[in-house]
Amino acid sequence: MTEQHEEHERRAQGFERGTDGPKVIVAGVDGSDSSMRAAAYAAGLARRQRALLALVYVQPVMTTGAALGAPVAEATDAIAEDLVQQIREGTERLKGIFEVRWEFHTFRGDPYNGLVKAADELRADAVVVGASEQAGHRLIGSVAVKLVKAGRWPVTVVP
Repeated sequence: MTEQHEEHERRAQGFERGTDGPKVIVAGVDGSDSSMRAAAYAAGLARRQRALLALVYVQPVMTTGAALGAPVAEATDAIAEDLVQQIREGTERLKGIFEVRWEFHTFRGDPYNGLVKAADELRADAVVVGASEQAGHRLIGSVAVKLVKAGRWPVTVVP
């Protein structure tokens, strides 16, 4: 056996993440225009790559106000239900024209840690997020910037 053939055999036996294109693409959604554009972009990518699109909504954790009786958890559950409904309606309209395999997941926590947990648990090969629509994030950093700096997956930021 040649040295080149042995190297090929060694690589064929081991799993190497991301070498044949993404198999799972995580897209963060929160109902904002930029997150919905990111989801649409990720859907196109997933369709072309024949990858699974994992749409992830990170529900905020209970704050002090919520502990005192504010219905934050109920409101975020309603947001998640609304997002799923919008996604289902969109995929129904495009059925037969634009087919993509997708799942919807909710995680609890802050957006950055929630997306990291989602990407890890779902074994993401790529992460797609919308650019922050909050002006203050230019100074302290957005979720997208933190994901890029983490350097654990290719991250696409959609404006």
